Amino acid sequence: MQQSSTGRIAYDALVLAGGAARRLGGADKPGLRVGESTLLVHVLAACPDAGATVVVGPVRDTAGRTVRWAREEPPGGGPVAAVAAGLPYVQAPVAVLLAADLPFLDRPTVRRLVEALATPGPDAAVLVDADGREQPLAAAYRTEALRAALADLLARSGGRPDGLPLRRLVAGLRTARLPDPGGAAYDCDTWDQVATARQRRSR
Repeated sequence: MQQSSTGRIAYDALVLAGGAARRLGGADKPGLRVGESTLLVHVLAACPDAGATVVVGPVRDTAGRTVRWAREEPPGGGPVAAVAAGLPYVQAPVAVLLAADLPFLDRPTVRRLVEALATPGPDAAVLVDADGREQPLAAAYRTEALRAALADLLARSGGRPDGLPLRRLVAGLRTARLPDPGGAAYDCDTWDQVATARQRRSR
């Protein structure tokens, strides 16, 4: 597998930041501040050694980090539409697929996901929360496996990615399940979750 100049597995980051945030009353969730940074900037900061970073969603402040912007079609069309919009810009052998609302994601966790694909076998490495749920937007995927899964799903869905659930996209992939004791996959879908994240960040 292709390695970076540091000898580590090369990866690109694909960050999905175009959701409607209905449970937040339509607030700009990636732009919400938790601690000293916005949620989006927290996620970008966890991927400093990505070869490229693609953010799918409206253009926002990135605190000086260089990203490539893409937009799903239609805007707000859901995670599969966002993957379809961003994946063409991924060139590395591994794509780290992330939600834009992970306030506790950190560099060691991203690297652990990537390194889980160092040996043949799994197509994906996915964080598993304390309740045993896989978190497909806190995960690393072999890029070619993700491309093939997307092509197959689109072929079975009339070519339209909008409105399709992400779990249909990744269901057929061989997955390594990684425990998440630090809560790196904790996301902020509700105001209560945002408040909890802010309290934890303030300690």
